[in-house]
This record gives sequence, C-alpha cells and structure tokens, in this order.
Amino acid sequence: MESFKTAEELEKFRQDILSKRDPNKPCISVCAGAGCLASGANEVIAAFKSELENQNLSASVDIKGTGCPGFCERGPVVVIYPEEICYLQVTPQDVTEIVSQTIKEKKVVDRLLYVDSSNGEKAIHEYDIPFYKNQERNVICNNIKIDSKSIDDYIAIYGYSALVKSLSKMTPELVLDEVKKSNLRGRGGAGFPTGKKWEGSRNDPEKTKYVIVNADEGDPGAFMDRALLEGNPHSILEGLIIGGYAVGAQEGYVYVRQEYPLAVVNINLAIKQAEQYGLLGKNILGSGFDFVVKVHQGAGAFVCGESTALMTALEGRVGEPRPKYVRSNIVGLWNKPSVLNNVETWANVPLIINKGADWYNKIGTESSKGTKIFSLVGKITNTGLVEIPMGMTLRDIIYKIGGGIPGGKKFKAVQTGGPSGGCIPEDKLDLEVGFDELTKAGSMMGSGGMIIMDEDTCMVDVARYFINFLTEESCGKCIPCREGLRQMNKILTNITEGKGKEGDIELLEVLSETAMEASLCALGKSAPNPFLSTLQYFRHEYEAHIKEKKCPSLYCKELIKYHIDTDKCVACMICLKKCPVDAIDGEKKKIHVINQEKCTNCGTCFEVCPTKFGAVKKISGEPLPSPITEEERIITR
Repeated sequence: MESFKTAEELEKFRQDILSKRDPNKPCISVCAGAGCLASGANEVIAAFKSELENQNLSASVDIKGTGCPGFCERGPVVVIYPEEICYLQVTPQDVTEIVSQTIKEKKVVDRLLYVDSSNGEKAIHEYDIPFYKNQERNVICNNIKIDSKSIDDYIAIYGYSALVKSLSKMTPELVLDEVKKSNLRGRGGAGFPTGKKWEGSRNDPEKTKYVIVNADEGDPGAFMDRALLEGNPHSILEGLIIGGYAVGAQEGYVYVRQEYPLAVVNINLAIKQAEQYGLLGKNILGSGFDFVVKVHQGAGAFVCGESTALMTALEGRVGEPRPKYVRSNIVGLWNKPSVLNNVETWANVPLIINKGADWYNKIGTESSKGTKIFSLVGKITNTGLVEIPMGMTLRDIIYKIGGGIPGGKKFKAVQTGGPSGGCIPEDKLDLEVGFDELTKAGSMMGSGGMIIMDEDTCMVDVARYFINFLTEESCGKCIPCREGLRQMNKILTNITEGKGKEGDIELLEVLSETAMEASLCALGKSAPNPFLSTLQYFRHEYEAHIKEKKCPSLYCKELIKYHIDTDKCVACMICLKKCPVDAIDGEKKKIHVINQEKCTNCGTCFEVCPTKFGAVKKISGEPLPSPITEEERIITR
C-alpha cells in the first residue's frame, strides 16, 4: 500500500482503480453481514469460489463478501452485477445453477427471486422488491456494493472525496457551517443538532479536543450501527476525520460493543488501511492536519450508551453517568471538549459535505431532516434494516416496506426508541416519523429500533419486559433509577402474575414521575416511557389484569388456562404425546381432557394442536367449561 501525500495523488489513485475495473465484468456480491453469516453466507461464498474455479471463470468473474443490504428476513442475499439480479435465501446447493444459468447464460433462476405474497409477482432486481423500492437509501445503499474489508472498493465509489474536499477546499469553519445548515440531528437518541454540538467544542478555548463514535448499540432488536460498522466502516471513519478537522480535534475514538466481533475487526482494519494510505496520522494529504483514531471495546453495559457514562468508561473507570449541568462537548473525555455522535450520524457527514446542505434539507420534515435507518423487527413479514426519509408514516413503513403482519393477525402497536421508548397504537399509524412527532406521541426516535406487535401481545407484559431490562442495566448510581425501577418492575411483574391490586397504577405513576424528574442521566429519566405509553393507550389492559385477573391478549401465563374443545377434538393424540408433564388424559376415539392440577400452562398443547382442528383453547378470567362424563368423551362422529 502506498501513502498519499496530497489530494491529487489520492484522486489519481482513484482514477487508476476505476480505469482497471470493467463495469460490465460480472460480479457476485454476497452479503457477509452478521445476520447472513449466521444463515450460511460463508459457505455460499466458498461454494461460489469453488464453482468459479471449477468452470475456469475465476479470472473473468469477481466475487466479494459485502455488508448487510438490510433484507435480513431473506438472507443470505446475493446480487449479480452489472444486471443487479437479486437472489434471496441462497444456499451452497444453489451456486452451481446460478453460475451456469445467470453468469454463463445470462438467464434468471426464477425460484430464487422475491415473490410478492399479495399478487404472486416476482421481482428480478433489488430495486423492484417492495421492501427496497419504498425506501430512500442514502447511507446504507453502498453496503452491498463494496467489499467491507477493502479500502480500494470504498475509494472507487468516491470514498474519502468528502475528506479531500474538506481539507483542500474548505476551512474548518466552512465545514462546520455546512453541517449546521444541513440541520442534521444526532441519530443516537436525543436528536440534538449536530452542528450546534460541534460548534460548542470548536469555540471552547481549550486546545485538546476529542471526537468519538458511539457504537455501543445495546437496544434489544437494534442492529443499525452494527450493520454500518461491519459493512462500510470507512464511511464512519471519513465522517469522524472530517468532524475532527471541523472542531479542532486531533484524536478520535470508536467505542464499540465487544459483542460485535465482526464490527471490531472491520473498523480496526479500516483504521490500519487509512493509516497506510496517509488518510490518518501526520499531515493528512499535505493539509497540515494531524489526526489519529483508537478503538475501545465496551464491556456490554447498556448505560454506556449514555454520553458521559461512555466517556467515563473510555477513561478506564466504571461506566457511570455524570450530572449534565456542564455539557460533555465542553467538559467531556478527560475534562476536555468532546464531540460524541453515533455511527449513523458520522456516516451522514460525508454525504452532506459532498452533496451540500441544500440537498440534505430537501429530505425529511421541517424539524427532522435526512433519512433514518430503522431495524424493523417483531411481528412483521419483512424483518431487517430499512432507511426511510423522515416524514414517512408508520403505516407505510409497516405495510409497504414491512409487508404487514404475518398470519392474518391484527396490528396492535409499534414500539420505537429502544427500551426507553414508547408504544404507539393502531389509531396513530398515520403519524409521520420524526424526532418531535414521535416524542409528542409518547415515544421517541431513539437510535432507531422499531418493534412491531400483533393482537397476541400483552401490553402490560411489554412494559414489564422493558422495565425489567432497564432495571438490570441501571448502573445503580442514583436512587430514583436504581430503586424506582426495581419497584416498578416488581409491581408490573405482580400485575402480570395476577397479584395486582387497587392503587398499583397510581403508585407506578408516582414512581415514574420521580424517576423522570430526579434521575441523573437519560436512562433513568426516560425509563418509565414503556409503562407510561402503554398506560396511555392500553389502560383497559392494566385494569383487566388488576380488577378481573384477566389478560385480554391471552398471554400472561399465570392468568390463562388451556382446555380442549369437545366439539373439535378428534383424539389425534398429538397433544397427549407432546405434553411434558403428562397432564392430558385421552386415547384413540376418546376426547382428550387437560388435568388442570398437573398443567403448568407451558402452552405445548396449544402449539402442537393441528390448525385445521384448533381444539385446544386459551381462556382468561373465565370459568372453565363443565367437565364431561366418560361416556360423553367417546367420539361417535
């Protein structure tokens, strides 16, 4: 690898790369993100390499492992360029056919295409698939196009051109002004204006300053930052270097979860490659600007996603938050001005510098500009990463992109903003997604988790689950969070177990108010949101649990019973054989009966009963049907 001394040398190298690459040369891109790797992507890549070699095509066909393109539900994903043919759920057994038919004969393998369940139509290209065509992919779009371990691939798609522009054609003040004019807001949770945060650090007289990437993504079901860091680490690195230049920092940090091993490997490799090319270190591209980046692996504490706790952990101490009466962009890491933004925020910076603030401002709503990446998970047909323009409605995200609720079930709620977010009900599906809009609805943008819930979801148990998670993740430094959440978790658990009592709701409201007003950091202040939002929109479920000892969603284990419908039981004996505690009595031609004293409410009988019969039923808050005699149990029909 050569080290570039000037911007002109880097640009010449880019042109050399492009001149040696034939845009018509076949290229097989296989998603090698964590999700597809878990589904066998490495085996698919190995099979392609072997098959190309067997057919003497290794020199005439490229193959690369890429980042996550988002459609995780259908991985491993394979895209054939230049035709952009998209194959889903590819296995090693499919490889020979793909090479023989698509690579050699230019024919499409129909059975590997996306099929629209609503009309049976097949989509050949990625951009024809409803999951993709209803998105606006500005940040994550390059994941499937480049080898995530190749700096040359990133440079070939004009990577580091924003850095060149910043260092050679713009002063730090002009870079800062462009970011301010873009109205970019932090994608990590609070949505604080990025330019304003940068400006505070730049204007501070202290000479030593830091810029930090927050890749401590700990929300259940969220993997946006992981996918970017795994798939296109140079885009985050470029944004970080530009940020360092703008605020006057010469040192940057990437704080990444230790549970993200592939992201750790790829960002470390990206830093090493950037150093070798002269894009990090002393006198970058002859600009006189010095900048280095270090990677710090977090130990897995959720609270370290909070800015001051993260900086405390970076200093080598226990990750605990500090009071916010002085902003961390003024007094942060080692008491120096420190700019902390999350992965997605930094990845937006090169786009803004290259395309301009005016271009960026055309996307989104009045107060929320640009696009936002969400992890769409839960009871949804198409799970994965989606990038949408701010202002798209929840309905369009869930039904046009997500494909709606599977199994013919009804939509019930969507939880946004991670564990500290809120649940939004069906009558607000036309809400436009934006920082302020979600906050007004009782939820928040957060880092971008979006969990879909169907009619079988108990909202009281949802609140209990998230409060339990936050209780365990509280650092314990302040009493309102440490003890308040513990008591909330205890009360909510009692309610879901049928032990709720009058006054529990009011006590939960008092504890919520105390935590929001008196907690030290954002974790404690926002922790009551799951309870408050579910209470706001689903109060009747809380009252049913407490007053009637009934779970309307038939979910809470201690509040439901299973029984077998005598009119539908055909004595197939499946439930009898599968019951782990032998609580079912029956035989051939004899209607089965559940012994309620032995039953543990595990739900196995309900799960294994054939759908066409539907004999096993769940009930809650109602008396069990009267028992039948031995004679009545004999099936004569």
